Amino acid sequence: MSYFDELAFQYIGGEWRSGTGSWDIVDFNPYDGEKLASITVAGVGEIDQAYRAAEEAQRAWGATNPYTRRLVFERALRIIDDRECELAAAITAECGGTAVKAGFELHLVREFLREAIHLALRAEGRILPSPDDTKENRLYKLPVGVVGVISPFNFPFLLSIKSVAPALALGNAVVLKPHQNTPICGGGLVARVFEEAGLPPGVLNVVVTDIAEIGDALIEHPVPKVISFTGSDKVGRHVATVAATHFKRVILELGGNSALIVLDDADLDYAVDAAVFSRFIHQGQVCMAANRVLVDRSVEREFTEKFLAKVRTLKVGDPRDPATHIGPLINTGQADAVNTLLDQSIADGATVLLRGESDGTLVAPSVLTGLAADSPILGQEIFGPVALIIPFDGEEEAVRMANATPYGLSGAVHTGSIERGVRVAKRIDTGMIHVNDGTVHDEPIVPFGGEKHSGVGRLNGDAMIDAFTTTKWISIQHGRSSFPF
Repeated sequence: MSYFDELAFQYIGGEWRSGTGSWDIVDFNPYDGEKLASITVAGVGEIDQAYRAAEEAQRAWGATNPYTRRLVFERALRIIDDRECELAAAITAECGGTAVKAGFELHLVREFLREAIHLALRAEGRILPSPDDTKENRLYKLPVGVVGVISPFNFPFLLSIKSVAPALALGNAVVLKPHQNTPICGGGLVARVFEEAGLPPGVLNVVVTDIAEIGDALIEHPVPKVISFTGSDKVGRHVATVAATHFKRVILELGGNSALIVLDDADLDYAVDAAVFSRFIHQGQVCMAANRVLVDRSVEREFTEKFLAKVRTLKVGDPRDPATHIGPLINTGQADAVNTLLDQSIADGATVLLRGESDGTLVAPSVLTGLAADSPILGQEIFGPVALIIPFDGEEEAVRMANATPYGLSGAVHTGSIERGVRVAKRIDTGMIHVNDGTVHDEPIVPFGGEKHSGVGRLNGDAMIDAFTTTKWISIQHGRSSFPF
């Protein structure tokens, strides 16, 4: 029996059970259209049951010694090591991820679990002085209680674990809602790993559903104190608005429109390698992907020739083939959206350097240049295998172009001078930017997040403590206070 048979259920209070919603989510393989699973969605009743189970289980879990809590993450890490091939196959089947993508995702999952092991012990308190000699002020970092996590389809196993593991490590319980295109990798697999690792029932719950069934019940419910959402800025804005009306804290990891800048003194061969990977990893369905490749006009011709030559070597096809670089987009709707954006840009006057053919969800790479400054494609997240090469004249124009977007997640600067690269990087309005590297990076101890429409708050490392704990002040009067009346 496969994961898709075993895990096509809701997971509430430690029990695998069917939803009671009015329709089924059908999980398809995006490459060949094979039906992987059918899951009856959770209704509003199951949302309440999941949050109540989490609330009840959290009391004991939050009181558990953190040295004991971290044993769960040690066992989860061993489970993933032991089942790497099975998990990679599931990622390929449900996400259309190539071997490179699946390996990259599982590597980062392990790194975040290792960080969770240490994070369990890092919620440190403080003792602060008082103007009253007989008073002691203690600050405690306590679990917020219950966290709601909403994860996306592109790296579902990783981006669920990335919020779920630290929230659990810090003593919280979690209700996780995966994207409906990836309910197994983003939900069921996460629950199964932690279930087998010995996490007590109810501490983690998974609800597979959609706003069409439950409305805003997942966000509005009174139990969760924090909502961690990863996805588009459009949906993130809605999540933030609803959460704010209910005084909930939000962590929003949203879209990007990253620029990879190639200055006139860059190593062009190396910059091409970084740009091709940064644009086309997982078919461009990555928030940190280099949508825009900005190239100094003095090296534009040479860079473009080398870039096109490398892009033409990318193999498009079956993600199960280890030689494949570009697999399918997540569904035909996404493929149609990418092709429509391409057609619009070409009609508006863009120069086509390479136009990839499409076959269902398979969309081969395209490369455009000669875009007008107000071209719509320049200002949005493409989420598909389309690269834009844009020339600039000098650093000032490069900085202006890089910042001419409502997003600010990641980026990169290529140059022969490290300090020049840092100087330019400081002027780019992004939460993250990399000198002489690609735009797609995530490390478990380095704060991850964006500026502008790319999000609110940070994840990773000590930022996880800020995200998933609350600070409580307890003062102790060792003598007797005097009161004015």
